Amino acid sequence: MIATLLAFTLHAQPAAPPAPKFDAGKAWDHLRQLVAIGPRPSGSAAIEQTRKYIKNQMDAFGLAVTEQAWDEQTPIDKIHLVNLSVVIPGARKERIVFAGHYDTKLFRDFRFVGASDGASSAAFLIELARVLKTRKSPYTIELLFLDGEEARLPEWNGTDNTYGSRHYVEAAKHDGSIGSLKAMILVDMIGDRDLDIRRDANSTPWLTDIIWATAKHQDLDDYFLADSTRIEDDHLPFLSAGVPSVDIIDLDYDAWHTAKDNLDAVSARSLQVVGDVVLGSLPAIEAHLIKQSQLALVRKTTLKRRGGSRKEYTIRLIAHRRHKKLSAVSHQLSN
Repeated sequence: MIATLLAFTLHAQPAAPPAPKFDAGKAWDHLRQLVAIGPRPSGSAAIEQTRKYIKNQMDAFGLAVTEQAWDEQTPIDKIHLVNLSVVIPGARKERIVFAGHYDTKLFRDFRFVGASDGASSAAFLIELARVLKTRKSPYTIELLFLDGEEARLPEWNGTDNTYGSRHYVEAAKHDGSIGSLKAMILVDMIGDRDLDIRRDANSTPWLTDIIWATAKHQDLDDYFLADSTRIEDDHLPFLSAGVPSVDIIDLDYDAWHTAKDNLDAVSARSLQVVGDVVLGSLPAIEAHLIKQSQLALVRKTTLKRRGGSRKEYTIRLIAHRRHKKLSAVSHQLSN
C-alpha cells in the first residue's frame, strides 16, 4: 500500500521543465537587429548603439554586464574600445569563456554591415546567454563580447588586430584572474549560408576533438569538416597565456569583407548548427576539465606527502575515487 502510494505521489508530481535549447529564430532576430544598425567599426557611434542593444538584452535576461573600457592608439587613429563581460556563476569559480567579436571592419569606400563577420558571433552569444542563464553548470560561464578584433588598416598585420582579446588577457594576467580561466571557445563568422567550418591547427587539440566529435555524433559533420587550416584570430592571445582555446570559424566565405556580407549571405540554420554543437560539447568539456583537476589534485597530494605511509596513500586514493564517483553523479543530475 505504501509503495503504491509513493509511486502515485511521484507520478503526480509535475515534471521538471525541459532545459532551454538554442533557438536559431531568436539568434536570427538579434543578428537582423544588429545588421540594421549598419556598419559598426570600433570607436563609432554605431558600435556604441550595438553595446546598448547587447546590454538591453542581458538586462532582459536578468544578467549583469561589466564593461572593460580603454583607449587604444592604432596605426591610423586613437579609439575608445569596450569589451563586454557577462558572468553566469557555476558550482566552481573557475571559468569557461565563450567569446566573439561584435565590431565590424572599417571600410570607407563601401557600406559594410558584417552580417556574418561581427553580427553572427554577437547574436550567437546573446542567445547563448538566454540558454545558459538557468543551467546548473559545474564551472562559471563567462560570455565575452570582444571589441577591436578587426584591423584598422586594410590588411591584417602585426598588432593592428585583436585589440580586445589582447587587452582582456593582459588585464587578466595583471590581476591574476587568468589562472581561473580553464577553457575558451571562440565563435567568429558562423552565419555563412553555406557553412563550412574547418579544424584550426592553432587551436587546442583536445577542445577541437570534443567539438568535432560532437558534430559527428549529431550528424552535423557536413558542416564541421575534417579538413584543417590555420587561423589567426582572438583565440591567439589566450593560447599564448596558456589557456586551452578553440576557434569555430568559417573563413570559406565569398562575402568576407565585401558589401555582400549581408542578410542574403547568412542563414538561421547555420546559427542553429553551431548552437547545437557547442551546447552539445559543453558537458564533455566540463568532464574533461573536472578529470584534469582531480588528477592534478592527486599528483599534488602525492608529491607533497611522498614520505607518508602506504596506508595514508591508500586512504587518499579511496577518497579520490569516491569524489570522482560523486562528481559523475552530479554531472548526470545537472543534465
